[in-house]
Amino acid sequence: MRFADELRQAAEPIWAAIFAHPLLRQLGDGSLPIDTFHFFLVQDWHFLDAFARCVGLALGKTEETPMLARLAARVTAPVEKTLHRILLERLHVDPGTIADVPLAPTTRAYRNHLLVTATHGTLGETAAALLPCPWTYHELGQRLGAVAHPLYAEWAAFYTGGGLAESVRAWTELVDLTAATAGPRERDAMRAAFLTSSRYEFAFWEMAARRETWPV
Repeated sequence: MRFADELRQAAEPIWAAIFAHPLLRQLGDGSLPIDTFHFFLVQDWHFLDAFARCVGLALGKTEETPMLARLAARVTAPVEKTLHRILLERLHVDPGTIADVPLAPTTRAYRNHLLVTATHGTLGETAAALLPCPWTYHELGQRLGAVAHPLYAEWAAFYTGGGLAESVRAWTELVDLTAATAGPRERDAMRAAFLTSSRYEFAFWEMAARRETWPV
């Protein structure tokens, strides 16, 4: 079994909770409040900024030319920001104003987890920490049926259409390549990074459903 598949198997209870989240059911049947979707998009915009920075940090850890080329492609490949920009325009939100919107506690915590891992961890740990984001959304796209609300359907179409398939392929390949030469300690660290990110993926949906703010 590939190491990436071992990680996916270990995270199954977490991912099952993600796919069963009430927010996603509401999104599918069109009952999700538009303000909640707006909140989610803005926080996800903040998160994607950190994800891109972590890819750049991963590049600095790469020594082999073939792997460097793979990671460089992840920096230049289209990501969800293009989709988010379109959807935010539909909501009459100027992306230039998002920098002034505070990060929700979970957004900040997930970003910090990724940035700390990418700064202090190995390339394998960084890849394992980044992988759950595209992989859970890709699997979600395979599970989503018809979406009733036109705006939510536009969001869903990116994922149901396989918009992250190449990203998942690239990151799982990188996880497997680094795991192949990693010792037991690094593999354990990769597993911990993957599971922590998976838990934050669930927490992100929870945060959006509650439109989370700081309690004090």
